[in-house]
Amino acid sequence: MEYGSIEREIHIEATPEVVYEVISRPERLREWWPDEAELEPVPGATGVITFGDRTAPEATVVPLTVLEADPPRRFSFRWVYDEGEAATSANSLLVTFELVPSGAGTLLRFTETGFREKGWEAAVLEEEYRQHVTGWDHFLPRLVTYVARLVAAR
Repeated sequence: MEYGSIEREIHIEATPEVVYEVISRPERLREWWPDEAELEPVPGATGVITFGDRTAPEATVVPLTVLEADPPRRFSFRWVYDEGEAATSANSLLVTFELVPSGAGTLLRFTETGFREKGWEAAVLEEEYRQHVTGWDHFLPRLVTYVARLVAAR
């Protein structure tokens, strides 16, 4: 098995503008992905996302750096790097959301890359990759469900 990238394509029944808002704004991210999100959706901005109660010892706080913010076409960030370090291609993973108009909706092309570049030993690489596949397979459908609720409420 190749542990280089995770790729998904999902059709979402909403305009690219709506989908972009949901993948880039902290208050929208919290509805489908992390429990907390603190970031400005502008290139170069740094922030954190938190899984779990931030005050609890078992919470996972992950730094991230926004690379691209091109509404409503593309949003990308680097994450999974050590706190206090600048995100680079050698120490972080790259997540990219590409939004393509498709009929009345949007084709979301999701990729996460950089697993091999992190330099993890084989067992760690395999486990991290597996955890990310499982995570995105859980969270991306939640994105679709949240967008549907958002559109229905407008």
